[in-house]
Amino acid sequence: MAPLIMIPTGKTTSSKTTMRIPPTMDMSVAATLCHMSKPVGPYTPLVRAGNTLYVSGQLGLKDGALVEGLDAQVRQAVANLATLLAEEGASLSNIVKTTVLLDNIDDYAEMNTAYTESLGDVRPARAAFAVEALPLGGLVEIEAIAVVD
Repeated sequence: MAPLIMIPTGKTTSSKTTMRIPPTMDMSVAATLCHMSKPVGPYTPLVRAGNTLYVSGQLGLKDGALVEGLDAQVRQAVANLATLLAEEGASLSNIVKTTVLLDNIDDYAEMNTAYTESLGDVRPARAAFAVEALPLGGLVEIEAIAVVD
């Protein structure tokens, strides 16, 4: 049986839940999951439908707070995507499509730099556009669709 880890679910240390670690999951990924922020709304962070993974939009949240600045938020949002994908035995290389929401379209070039560096050689199809506002005052939100074998 897979090991059991405790994940904090609230602001107090007594508020925890448990999660089974899949045998294929690297322990460093499991440790990262412990520090992922809870969803900011009533949605599931990742849904699997057959061999397709739909990852809900990720903000640049770490330990429940937005990291500072657009570059850091893009990198953290991609890291959050990678962590969620790893839960399903996938990686950034499985992404076939992303949608990037920007608080300000003037940030497009800076977002592109951080996005490209964060994804490495992965170049999925992508849409990017500005919205009036993002949850928690975020500067960027990234969602992804990935396909696994």
